[in-house]
Amino acid sequence: MSSLSDDPTQAVTDRLAKLAWGSVLVVGLCSLVVGVLALVWPRATLIVLGVLFGVYLLVSGVLQIIAAFGTHVTAAIRVLAFISGALSILLGLLCFRGEMQSILFLGLWIGIGWLFRGVTQTTASIADRAMPARGWQIFMGIVTALAGIVLMVSPLTSVALLVLFGGIWLVVLGVVEIITAFRIRSAAKRLATG
Repeated sequence: MSSLSDDPTQAVTDRLAKLAWGSVLVVGLCSLVVGVLALVWPRATLIVLGVLFGVYLLVSGVLQIIAAFGTHVTAAIRVLAFISGALSILLGLLCFRGEMQSILFLGLWIGIGWLFRGVTQTTASIADRAMPARGWQIFMGIVTALAGIVLMVSPLTSVALLVLFGGIWLVVLGVVEIITAFRIRSAAKRLATG
């Protein structure tokens, strides 16, 4: 008669449990470290975010231009993809002219995105009477649109506040994920012994 440790299903379950708790622990530690770094060095975090945003704009612009020449779509769509790609590259290059410009563009980009998302969410929620949690959807749409307007009006200050709140959120999230990882490990040990 074979023992429980010889059971191939149990061996796979044990490996998956170790992988699960280890993965959650690594994500939690990374979240915690990034959150602490954002809180300790907010200016450096803003500069890094601005540079990453500039790189993102450059890469996405190049990919849009490649897609404009490589797709089998109408000429109008190709022209729009090319123009969008060229503008993205231009904005990406402008981000590298100065650290404040990249942060300004990042704030405006997020603000415009939130404004459009908020207006869309509010409009869809008002139009669809069968939408679940319709009142909350309308409320969140209005709040998102207002947050977008605030970001567009004062992008530098708003992005700095986003870094602060993001840092706090990452620290809290990291601590919760680390605690969750150890709970997963404890539960896996109980399953293995019981």
